[in-house]
Amino acid sequence: MNKPVWSVVAGIAAVAALGAVAVPGSAQTAEVKEKPRLYTYESFWVFPRARWGDVGKDNAGSTQKILAPALADGTVVGFGDDETLVHSAEGYTHDNWWQATSMAGLMKVLDAFYKGGTATNALILSSTKHWDEVYVSRFYNWHPGSWKGAYGHASSYKLKPDAPNNAVETLSKSLFVPLLEKLLADGTIVEYEIDEQTIHTQSPDLFFIYYLAPNAEGLDKVNAAVGEAVRSNPLAGPAFNAMVDFTPHRDQLLRADATYK
Repeated sequence: MNKPVWSVVAGIAAVAALGAVAVPGSAQTAEVKEKPRLYTYESFWVFPRARWGDVGKDNAGSTQKILAPALADGTVVGFGDDETLVHSAEGYTHDNWWQATSMAGLMKVLDAFYKGGTATNALILSSTKHWDEVYVSRFYNWHPGSWKGAYGHASSYKLKPDAPNNAVETLSKSLFVPLLEKLLADGTIVEYEIDEQTIHTQSPDLFFIYYLAPNAEGLDKVNAAVGEAVRSNPLAGPAFNAMVDFTPHRDQLLRADATYK
C-alpha cells in the first residue's frame, strides 16, 4: 500500500533541510518565516445518525449567533464546523472550531457558549462522545471569506523520540509552506495550517497538517502537486522515516463550512 502523499513530501523537506538534495524549483519561494501564534479551539462530537440533520440547524442558529459577532469585533479571526465524510469506529462525526490570536480570545468565546446555554442544549446532551483540543500554529494562511460545503483534509503525524527539537519548523519551512502557499495563490486551497497541541491531551510529539479546498477538484489538484514534488526527489522516503514514526499516522476527510476574516 502506498504511503499518503504528505508522508513523502515530509521526506522531501527533510532531505532538503539536510542538504542532500535541492528543493524542487516549483516549491522555491522567498524565505519562510514563522507567523504570530494562531490558536484553535476545536470541539469533537459523536452524534447518533438520527440527530445529524439537527447538527446543521444548530450550527446555523445558536452557534452562528455567538461566533459571527466574535468575528466582527475581532475576538476571533476564523470559525467553522465540519462533518466527517470517512467514518471510523472510534472517530467523531462532527466538530466545531474557532481561531484567535490569543488564548484569551478562545476563552472569551467558550465562556459565551457556556453562558448562553449552548453547551448544555438538547442536541449537545444527545452526543455519545465528546472531547476538546487546543492547537497552536506558527505556519498558516488563508483567503478571507466564507465557504460552505468545502472539503477539509487533515493529517496527523508523530515525530520519533530522536527527531530534532525544531523538526516541525524545519519540515514546514523546507517544503510544506512553500508548496501550500503556491496552492493557496492559485486558488486550489483557501486555507492551510500546520498545528501542534498547546494543551497536550495527546503526545507532545504530534503535529498536524490541514488544508481547505473549496471544491472536490481541489483535493485532486493537491495530490497532483504533491505527486510532482515526490517524483523529483526519490530519496524522500528514507529521510522522512528517519524523523517520523509513521505507525500512528491518520487522515481525516471532512465536509466543511468555514469563515475567515
